[in-house]
Amino acid sequence: MRILAIGDIIGKPGRAAVKELLPALQREYDIHLVIGNGENSAGGLGITPSIAQELLRSGIDVITSGNHIWNKKEIVPYLDDNTELLRPLNYPPSNPGHGYLHKNGVLVVSLIGRTFIGNYDCPFRAMDQLLDQMKNKSKIVVVDFHAEATSEKVAMGRYLNGRVSAVLGTHTHVGTIDAGILSGGTAYVTDIGMVGPIDSVIGDEVDSVIERFLTQVPARLSVGKGQVSFDAILLDVDEKTGSALDIKRVRRIVD
Repeated sequence: MRILAIGDIIGKPGRAAVKELLPALQREYDIHLVIGNGENSAGGLGITPSIAQELLRSGIDVITSGNHIWNKKEIVPYLDDNTELLRPLNYPPSNPGHGYLHKNGVLVVSLIGRTFIGNYDCPFRAMDQLLDQMKNKSKIVVVDFHAEATSEKVAMGRYLNGRVSAVLGTHTHVGTIDAGILSGGTAYVTDIGMVGPIDSVIGDEVDSVIERFLTQVPARLSVGKGQVSFDAILLDVDEKTGSALDIKRVRRIVD
């Protein structure tokens, strides 16, 4: 089983890059499942129903999310009716939507951290409960862990080592160099990166971000422009055991 996991998709430039690059990547690597984090795909914050459909038409099979999932109010009713878009599993269970999905023989989980990012139910215990609930239902389990602190992401990778196929970090938009397979057969990376403008501050226009740091005055940020980096992780997973066989970075640049 070959899986492509795409980093945080930033606004219109990110969506355009996915549309342009993904079909060729699917053919080049013979990909069976595509996961993409879409919580920044609407102007850099949130996602709308029409944008979710656009990403699915572009070739993404499952859209994960994070702390910005509620930014566009029109997404709330969509979440209950469209299981391909996930909200984090460890939001309170009464919230709209779903935190996991079985797709093409893979259990895909959207999970959010708590350190420096927000007050959510415990992601570690949420995964324990889900894995107990889903025992023997899917050998292949891929977790998008949307978290700020590298320590929390690393801890989650070690906590789930040998119990899931992959723990892939998102949220910080900066790809890390630690992609590898842990001792128990779990593929891990602290952050996939982003699909967004290179000449930016994690996807946002440079001058406005610097102005916020200098003045400490909140202001709306706009998505950057120019060349776009397409950051993704390619996984090979043994379908019989669920163990990761290979993990590697895929990076493309779009003008």
